[in-house]
Amino acid sequence: MAKNITIIGAGIVGIATASYLRRDGHDVTVVDRLAPGEYCSFGNAGILSPGSCAPQAMPGVLGKVPGYLSDPLGPLAIRPGHFFKALPWFLRLVGASRLSRVEQIADALRPLLNQTFDAYMPLVRQAGIPDIIRQTGYVVAYSTRAGLQGDALPWKLRRDRGVLMEALDADGIRQKVPQLGSGYEAGWYLPEQGYVTNPERLTKTLAAQFQKDGGRILRRNVLDIEVSPDGPRALVTDSGLLPVETLVICAGSHSHDFTAKFGDGVPLEAERGYHVTYSDPDFSLPMPVFLPEQKVFVTPMEMGLRIAGQSEFAGNDAEANYARADVLAAQMRQLFPGIRQTDATKWMGRRPSMPDSLPVIGPASHVPNVWYAFGHGHVGLCGGAPTGRLVADLIAGRPPNVDVAPFSVKRF
Repeated sequence: MAKNITIIGAGIVGIATASYLRRDGHDVTVVDRLAPGEYCSFGNAGILSPGSCAPQAMPGVLGKVPGYLSDPLGPLAIRPGHFFKALPWFLRLVGASRLSRVEQIADALRPLLNQTFDAYMPLVRQAGIPDIIRQTGYVVAYSTRAGLQGDALPWKLRRDRGVLMEALDADGIRQKVPQLGSGYEAGWYLPEQGYVTNPERLTKTLAAQFQKDGGRILRRNVLDIEVSPDGPRALVTDSGLLPVETLVICAGSHSHDFTAKFGDGVPLEAERGYHVTYSDPDFSLPMPVFLPEQKVFVTPMEMGLRIAGQSEFAGNDAEANYARADVLAAQMRQLFPGIRQTDATKWMGRRPSMPDSLPVIGPASHVPNVWYAFGHGHVGLCGGAPTGRLVADLIAGRPPNVDVAPFSVKRF
């Protein structure tokens, strides 16, 4: 039976969810204070990686944090004023890093993300942009074999769950990505992975198709939610009340503000990432490259060449610290000394990150007609379409194609 469904959030997860719900015939309205694709979905690394089942926290993570924080070129930064607020999140992250839990997390993520290309294709074909998705694979490059061996566990997690991986030596890396040059001894080629040539265009085009198909997108700032014993009654917005019947929370790093209205406290952090995009770098790459030692991706895009990474914890509201983007620019010059830097642009976005690397997908704990789809962290683009299809199945009462229990908000 068709429902009247309101979605808070116009990022890739919200738009993909809206698209799949509209395909089921529901009356769907998306509400966001920004236009589609203007938040975290605007400037991510563009990676579609069905093999990204290894969680962020691995055994021994606590011992690595001081080194990351003391390195000015390192991948992690915590604003001093945010440290104590983020401390409970980091304690949960450490708790999720024990080996048995890491195995469980990988078991949950793999079947969700393994659907990435299959779930996106109906949407991009209907929107007329199938070429925006490229399944080229990507290269992983380490400067030393010792570095590769130090990451043995996350690669074993992937291999054990069926991720195709081809070992590369120095010559193999140069053959796959000759532009990268020397200095890399070992790595992997992951042939099943891929990327989006323009994440912003993907989200905006899917949003436009959703509207053509009869969906609505409203530019409103959601200030509060009126809740009755029977569930949500209305969104309180800067343009007045908006009645709701069924509600889906896809609000990225702001989602916990809304789940609290329904009695679900979630340990969500705005994990800030940065990018630098070079519009005329004077060369291109045949596929993305992942540098695990720097924890950055370099991705060829329509707009040029993008390096993306960094994990900065400062909350939602603090101003961007573009010194973190300058770190990426310095790394880019080391990787590609001849890169042309004219018209390079910088950006910051907020990943909605959970300490156990698992998104929250499924019904609210205590309130009917409320559903959650957020918290994807580093795999938001990859998990967008699979999550949208999964939420549509759950709302329709169809058996989900993955076990949704690991994603339940009740785990907290």
